[in-house]
Amino acid sequence: MVNTGLGLAKDDGLTVFVEDVVTGDIIDAKVISHNKNYQKALIDHIRKSSDHRVEPFCSLANVCGGCQWQYISYDYQLEAKREIVQDCLQKIAGIDVHVRPTMPASNTKNYRCKVQYPVAQTKVSKRILAGYYKKGTHEIINIKHCPIQPKIIDDVVQFFRDKAQELELTAYDEAKHKGTLRHIIFRYSKSENNMVVTLVVNDRKIHQKIRELATLISEQFPSVVGVVANFNTDKTNKIIGEKSQTVIGKDFIVEKIKGVKYKISAGSFFQVNIDSAQNILDTVKELVRKNCQKPRILDAYSGVGTFGLYLSSVADTIVAVEDYPQAVADAQANIKMNMVDNIELIEGDAKNIFLKLEAVGEKFDLVIIDPPRKGCDAEALDSVCNLSSKHIIYVSCNPATLARDAKILQEKGFELKSAQPVDMFCHTYHIETVAFFEKK
Repeated sequence: MVNTGLGLAKDDGLTVFVEDVVTGDIIDAKVISHNKNYQKALIDHIRKSSDHRVEPFCSLANVCGGCQWQYISYDYQLEAKREIVQDCLQKIAGIDVHVRPTMPASNTKNYRCKVQYPVAQTKVSKRILAGYYKKGTHEIINIKHCPIQPKIIDDVVQFFRDKAQELELTAYDEAKHKGTLRHIIFRYSKSENNMVVTLVVNDRKIHQKIRELATLISEQFPSVVGVVANFNTDKTNKIIGEKSQTVIGKDFIVEKIKGVKYKISAGSFFQVNIDSAQNILDTVKELVRKNCQKPRILDAYSGVGTFGLYLSSVADTIVAVEDYPQAVADAQANIKMNMVDNIELIEGDAKNIFLKLEAVGEKFDLVIIDPPRKGCDAEALDSVCNLSSKHIIYVSCNPATLARDAKILQEKGFELKSAQPVDMFCHTYHIETVAFFEKK
């Protein structure tokens, strides 16, 4: 199994990537594309199933693009993820470090606390559809029940479909750039058992029918504490627009992890699996406890204060850097709500802030970086190495960019001491990894 979730095979020495397979399958495959370096293929027939192959628990698993690995036993999903991290570090970075067994999720169903459904409409009956895309297409699977999210979301989605149609609201058509409803997004609080619903609309203001739909949803479901309209009129596949407006109720939820409270606005980033988020936070906190004595910490890409707040009790001081204004506002509220007094917030682009901190001679015992999937650019990594006097913790959601950046960090004198994969997105090939670097 490889980083993109595909299976890797060899055909007379040529690499072949195959969809929907698992280690140990013996198959006949049909090649669908090829170049001089590799081929892509689909299963034509399974001659002998792997011992790791299981029956998916969701009836839509074979068509829905939400989960890619439901046909793989959970134990082997964990092992495959560990092997993928190990493989990336060895092949991309040339680093031979022991990768620990993947930390399992405590719940492999009903775990997904942020859900984004595109919306479409049938041509004849004008029925409103909402769900994940069919694998490899922009055709929407109209999902009535998704076992990886809280059941209440299924109920709200069905109500949304029915009422949107009754109100004669139209769904967005990508080709014609017409229609109102683009996406429906849920941000669910596991600790409070409530949610905020965001309606992404192809418009610049809230029209009466959107206001009516929001009111109906709010009245029907007491657990919906707010409905937000997000305005996206761009001719792109970008989900969220730049501006939002609260239609009714609140535009945020509050999540609690081991006594730490997080205000999370509809547009702010937070991990979708709360139990696994706690596993990551505990892993990072334990690394700090074992290797640092009341450190001065730089928390880069700090979001709503996720790491800073959790680590405030074991740190001397924390400088948190974030460029998204709403996340900064949430972080300010969270610092106040948790009565924390040792975190300094800086709003701005991480790379630019790093250079300013360097310019005034700042040094930190530990730098924590939690970048997006594309990883860090070389200039930012250079600054991180200059700013850290002892340790770097890199929280990654992409083993390939982690390995690329780990190679740079090693070249700059920081040795990778440990790598801990954490299963955040059960039944998918996505992997979170906590990597710990120490200055040589």
